[in-house]
Amino acid sequence: FLLTFITFICVIPWMESQYTVTTGPRINNDKLYKFTYSTEVLIDRVKGLPEDSAGYRISSGVDVNLVWRNPNNDDDQLIKIMIKDVKIENVNERPAAKNIFKGKHSANIIGKEYLSALQRPVVLQWTRGKVKNFYSYKNQPAIVQNLKRGLASLFQIQLHTGAAREVDVSGKCNVTYHARESQVTKIKALGTCEIEKTGFISHNELLDVSTKVTSATIYVLEDSFIKSVRAEENHVLSLNFQQTTNAKIVSKQKLELKSTEAGPRVIAGKQVASVIKTLDSNYIAVPLVAEPVKTECKNCPSISEHWQAIRKQLEPENLSKAEATRSFLSFIQNLREATKEEILQILRSERNAVLPQLVDAVTSAQTPASLEAMLEFLDFKNGSSSVLQERFLYACGFASHPNELLLKSLINRLQGQIANSEIRETVTIIVGALVKKLCDKGGCKLPAVVRAKKLILGGLDRAKKEDDVKMYLLAVKNALLPEAIPLLLKYAESGDGPISNIAATSLQRYDISFITSEVRRFTFSNTTILISNLPGNLPCKMIRKVLKDMVVHNYDRFSKTGSSSAYSGYVTRGPDASSTYSLDILYSGSGILRSSNMNIFLFNKNAQLHASQVVIEAQGLESIIAASADEGEENLESFAGMSAILFDVQLRPITFFQGYGDLMSKMFSATGDPMNVVKGLILLTDYSQVIQLQSGLKASAEFQGGLAIDISGGMEFSLWYRESKTSVKNRGAMVVAGNIFVDSFFVKAGMETSFETEATLNFISTVQFSEYPFLVCMQMDKIESPFRQYVTKYESLPSGKRYTSRKGKVKLLAGSEYPLHQENSNMCRKVFSTESDSSDSWF
Repeated sequence: FLLTFITFICVIPWMESQYTVTTGPRINNDKLYKFTYSTEVLIDRVKGLPEDSAGYRISSGVDVNLVWRNPNNDDDQLIKIMIKDVKIENVNERPAAKNIFKGKHSANIIGKEYLSALQRPVVLQWTRGKVKNFYSYKNQPAIVQNLKRGLASLFQIQLHTGAAREVDVSGKCNVTYHARESQVTKIKALGTCEIEKTGFISHNELLDVSTKVTSATIYVLEDSFIKSVRAEENHVLSLNFQQTTNAKIVSKQKLELKSTEAGPRVIAGKQVASVIKTLDSNYIAVPLVAEPVKTECKNCPSISEHWQAIRKQLEPENLSKAEATRSFLSFIQNLREATKEEILQILRSERNAVLPQLVDAVTSAQTPASLEAMLEFLDFKNGSSSVLQERFLYACGFASHPNELLLKSLINRLQGQIANSEIRETVTIIVGALVKKLCDKGGCKLPAVVRAKKLILGGLDRAKKEDDVKMYLLAVKNALLPEAIPLLLKYAESGDGPISNIAATSLQRYDISFITSEVRRFTFSNTTILISNLPGNLPCKMIRKVLKDMVVHNYDRFSKTGSSSAYSGYVTRGPDASSTYSLDILYSGSGILRSSNMNIFLFNKNAQLHASQVVIEAQGLESIIAASADEGEENLESFAGMSAILFDVQLRPITFFQGYGDLMSKMFSATGDPMNVVKGLILLTDYSQVIQLQSGLKASAEFQGGLAIDISGGMEFSLWYRESKTSVKNRGAMVVAGNIFVDSFFVKAGMETSFETEATLNFISTVQFSEYPFLVCMQMDKIESPFRQYVTKYESLPSGKRYTSRKGKVKLLAGSEYPLHQENSNMCRKVFSTESDSSDSWF
């Protein structure tokens, strides 16, 4: 009601009072003003009902009296405020069985020490309605001091309409006052408040959390003093790509004058300092802005106990289950409180099967202790532990809030001894990814970033070996440095097939704003590499010229013989976010796969995320079926490999085989099992913020989203059936969990909200070359998957007494085969008809 009322009055053009107010509120001499005061907090989903919310109310009496008035300025006053008769209770009526406060005395809930401290008075220097100084006792518990600050901040007022920059418990904030007769309304712009902040947000906006905040206070005055104050603030938090995962924090304060009676005499004096000393020499001036509150987890398991409880869920065979991801997220929370020694102890005592998953979790914790532990645990001079080293490096690349220390550590490793050449390549590629993430957050001029850019660009400029050129090009593909565009154009124009392809696809990843007119002139006269970044205002004549260019071989989809097939469509469409897929397949004239490119993008109206790309490339395979190679490709070495981008990070490509001898060896020894591209646990959403409420309480909001992922792919050849098959399998289990709570040490209330799903997306391309024209069938399907949502609200006391309300819903998301073009469907019918006939024939 309060915020609705405020919204209404704020759109009314306020008429100025008949006279200009030049004074502030004043308190009468020798009077004791007796108020009732309450502050309450409620936590729920955005559309939750108040009566179903978790929370609590702290109520008390408040005595206010004048201590001193400046003899030279009646508006300069010292007032004493004392809290008494404190009660802790439910905001809404609850049955006795669900009321954790039932039968509990305040002293038992708060504790005698905290209660005594809370009831010790504070003194305000109140000048024309502004709190100029806040006097309290030192060494008081931070939460107690903050609650007093929340009450004192209600006395921060001005009696005329206008804007101000004001300090209170929330920090230094922009406020707007609307004054009318005996009522003053204050709107505080919480987003402008300057206060010490802790926590972090997710790197990508799509994976992050959006917040909306409002704050309004209504003052009613009588006889130039405060008769009542009602304040309310709202904090709404929503996951950007799934806004049904949300939370709302409502904080209210109410101060009402009940009576006045004879009070203590004022103290005579001219100076504030001497009066304060006379009143109580133990008083000191302390900031009105809230101080940090250190929280300690009570009855929490140790890091080793927690690991033993969840390690079963992180066995390799369980990684496609949501429970694995949920365990991963909970363990990260505990790891962030652990010391380097505690982490090392677990790492060194674990066996191989779950060690890679443990490395994922420790690296994803992203604390100085976890980074130091990993760097000490991994020996890059030892090539035998390359699996763990690569898992560590990929977790660094996916870091949700990387810092300069992480980048500096990887550069130092890169310039040291690394036994495994593939690990050296991965370090270089991931350095590029970290450069991009730090630059996106305004850190391009950090010393480590400058050093990394010189290392990558200098390395590319000096590289002579083909493998080194590819390595630095992949680092540039991740870093997307504007100054690298000339080098990329150089390699796109003059490099061999794989090199020019990396350079071309790197240029495709740049934002269109970096594609200058000079680059466009080069592009459209020499190559078609930027076809995906074509500006919309190009004349059709120019586009046709680009598509007909047969000279260059950089982006050779249009210039070679054979056949191609491309399709794109929606994976999901929703009000908050959507995802699209695209398939682009190119075959040689003999029907052998030349390249297969599968992409999935996530996006909403504000952001986009390249969720995955799996590219399978092959060349020189015609000899397998005794076919003729396409013109110009007669001498190409046999090769097949796979490259992947995952959540905007280019990973190190892998090779299926290289050279005819390697090809034949792997054909005859092949098991038919797909080759793993990437497997592990990834922290996607990572949001942690402490919200200072104007009551003095602090709310904590944490959202973590994780993914257990397994992407594999393979190529199969059947000389007997003259058939080739390419497959890409994407399996994953995603969990997003939010925990929003207010912990005042003596009572805690909060809500946990989460969703989870397990999904499998398959892509299979089958080519039958037993006849000409050959048959090509592409299939892309999503397996039926569960989707589960849970909401748990709770209130608890340190004694262990707890109230919990849990709700959930589960539904099955139907599986589907994604539609491709009609010609593909016709071919698939022929392919499967042929396979069916073959299965019944004699051999």
